[in-house]
Amino acid sequence: MSENQRIEFGHLPVEERIKSFRDFTIPLNDDEVHAQSLRCLHCGTPFCSNNCPLHNRPVDWNRLVREGDWERAWACLSATNSFPEFTSRVCPAICEAGCTRYLLDDAAVGIRSIERAVIDRAWREGWVRPEPAAVRTGRRVAVVGSGPAGLACAQQLARAGHDVTVYEKSERPGGLLRFGIPGFKLEKDVVERRISQLEAEGVRFELSVVVGDRKFEAGVHNAAKRSVKAADLLGEYDAVVLACGSEVPRDLKVPGREGRGVFFALDVLQEQNRVDEGLVKKPAFDCRGCDVVIVGGGDTGSDCVGTARRQGAGRIWQLDLSPMPPEKDDKSCWPAWPRKLRTSTSHEEGCERLWEASTKEILLNDKGEVRGVRCVNLKWSLGPDGRFTPSEVPDSAFEIPCQRVLLAMGFMHPAAATLKSFGVETDARGNAKAGVEGSEAPFATSVPGVFACGDTRSGQSLVVRAMSEGRRCARAVDVFLTGDSELPSFRP
Repeated sequence: MSENQRIEFGHLPVEERIKSFRDFTIPLNDDEVHAQSLRCLHCGTPFCSNNCPLHNRPVDWNRLVREGDWERAWACLSATNSFPEFTSRVCPAICEAGCTRYLLDDAAVGIRSIERAVIDRAWREGWVRPEPAAVRTGRRVAVVGSGPAGLACAQQLARAGHDVTVYEKSERPGGLLRFGIPGFKLEKDVVERRISQLEAEGVRFELSVVVGDRKFEAGVHNAAKRSVKAADLLGEYDAVVLACGSEVPRDLKVPGREGRGVFFALDVLQEQNRVDEGLVKKPAFDCRGCDVVIVGGGDTGSDCVGTARRQGAGRIWQLDLSPMPPEKDDKSCWPAWPRKLRTSTSHEEGCERLWEASTKEILLNDKGEVRGVRCVNLKWSLGPDGRFTPSEVPDSAFEIPCQRVLLAMGFMHPAAATLKSFGVETDARGNAKAGVEGSEAPFATSVPGVFACGDTRSGQSLVVRAMSEGRRCARAVDVFLTGDSELPSFRP
């Protein structure tokens, strides 16, 4: 086995893996992980670390893995990353775009595969244990939302000695980690064991509880059985952290949108996860026996492809407004994330991807059910302002017959009702307006004692960025409560 060879994760064959919603990844064995660690050039200026929102230190734990010191590699990894088992499964590995090996020979060090090997071994060996605070501060913090930002923030605050309660409107904690990401990418027992660790560290979870107004925008899921007033939290806790994500989906305003068979992407993803968790017997929305059009070319759309395929869909199309990216990336942007064609494992399972395609109408039969979509091709041109804009190609209309249309066009902002209930000022996009690092009050909103982090503050982004914001927000809250903090700073 050559030390210069990049080794990718293995996968079960398509015909086998689409039979279930279980993880189908085949991790690297110890010899393969060691071979990958040898490929690291141990750069004096590690752009991989700089690219990572958590500022993980692959150079350091690659060296430790190379030396066979797995426990210290775990200690190094966990110093910056609250939940490596999540990032090693769902992060797009933007660290690898900054790898010098990638610049030199087109094959970055398999940072994500080594990360997964380290954390999976740590769980097997029992190195991952609860770390309750030795001293309690007596200060109380409420965290609204149990997604990656909320969990990371809660963990850090509990370890700083504060009493932390997480409020979650779903039946089980985890946010999009549990209900948004399909089980074939992130099995839910992986999430559950972290929840158990947090509980052992003193974090309390209040489930099926919504904070503030229970009336949310269309597409925002709410399984709450009771509500608490924002004013009550402000009176009961010394600080409140809003980590409720960016949940309001972007809608498609075209004729036929009201038809039966048109769903937001998370309608399908969340329902299937609830079936897999045993919370419901049958999904309210599924694609069994249907041809499916997915509007939106991003990761959520890709997750819909894999989910629809496992549900027994027929033909699947994924539409993207943008031009098809180049198959080979332009490294002139290195170490930034390159624009290139990326094919997910879900795409490999059977999907037709259409580029520069805009949906103009959803076609309905006489019963109001979806029978197809009408689209046009787009052409992108560079305008005098230096920006690319699309225009419709004349006489390019075409129809796709289908019985399901899934809207996966991204998310606009957090649920307005939650922010409004606290009286938090919002920015132009509807996100919670909060201080940035370097300001006098980072992550602090316009309401004293109320902080915001993750997608609630920044808008929709990656799991790894949400976790980073949660950790950094925890430090800001700790400073607010005690005047100082021993929690890791922005760059540990």
